[in-house]
Amino acid sequence: MVKRELHEIGDGLYAWIQGDGSWGWSNGGLVADGGQSLMVDTLFTGALTRDMLDAYRLATPAARQISILVNTHANGDHTFGNHLVADARIIASKACAEEMEERPASVFRAMIDGWRDLGETGRFIHETMGAVFDFSDIAHCPPTETFSGHTTLMLGGRRIELTEFGPAHTRGDIVVHVPDARVVYTGDLLFSGSHPLMWSGPIGNWIAACDAILSWDIETVVPGHGPISTKREVAEMRDYLVAVRHGAAARHAAGLAWDEAAFDLGWSMSDDWLDRDRIIANVASVYRELTSGAVDPSREEIFRQMLRFRAGAPCPHEPGAGCTCGTPLHNEKRIGLAGGRR
Repeated sequence: MVKRELHEIGDGLYAWIQGDGSWGWSNGGLVADGGQSLMVDTLFTGALTRDMLDAYRLATPAARQISILVNTHANGDHTFGNHLVADARIIASKACAEEMEERPASVFRAMIDGWRDLGETGRFIHETMGAVFDFSDIAHCPPTETFSGHTTLMLGGRRIELTEFGPAHTRGDIVVHVPDARVVYTGDLLFSGSHPLMWSGPIGNWIAACDAILSWDIETVVPGHGPISTKREVAEMRDYLVAVRHGAAARHAAGLAWDEAAFDLGWSMSDDWLDRDRIIANVASVYRELTSGAVDPSREEIFRQMLRFRAGAPCPHEPGAGCTCGTPLHNEKRIGLAGGRR
């Protein structure tokens, strides 16, 4: 049973934390002031979102009617419960709204139901999400208001700053900053205790987001996944991203293919974070950037290699496929390569 619980941060701010933050177990937040409420993200399913709303409403009368919902990005584990607060102002970045239209809940539900016909992509989605969650009650409920760059909201007498840092994790990532409370809700620009997942990039945008958050006068950081955090976890995320960028670039310069680099870097990292298989997608994104798109592995191939990595394969090659990993030629390419983040 995954532990799901409400944390009172103080001064009208709350965080809803779900388990260890692995695949699909995302967090949410609530800000209350002057009888009004702003909700940060919904959850992967209607049932999960309903439980979170019930907890909010027990905690503060202001949550009986959600005034504003902010979606930090387009992923379903932060948006598929939007329909339960459809009467609220729903605010997101313009890029987030566009991405939500490309992959509405109905498309995801069809993938979940038809996973056997979708090859490695279907198998991965089933193993990590389809076999875990009940998606029978998800719906597409897009933002009613969008912005680009930055916007300021007033909730009662409280100023709330929305800042766009995407593309990074997704195309339209934003954070919700409550300056007077010294709190920031980061969405998936912070995975606390697990490897992040970079579908969009460039990685420099994500590093710049960490730098900006670290420059703010904040005390509490509510991540998109994992436990409530501080600036320390943001700094650790930044260090990870820098290490991935450096490690991938060094392996690219040494002549390793993107998938060889991903396995090599992934197995060299000594952290104890969850979901290490995400290094495969992260290195693929860096290689795409390094080669100006000349190296652009498909989502199917990325999922295939993530499944191999999850199963403990030492390299991306199938047995008997002419693999040179571990041979003098391969090791010569690796001479002088530093390991991952220590």
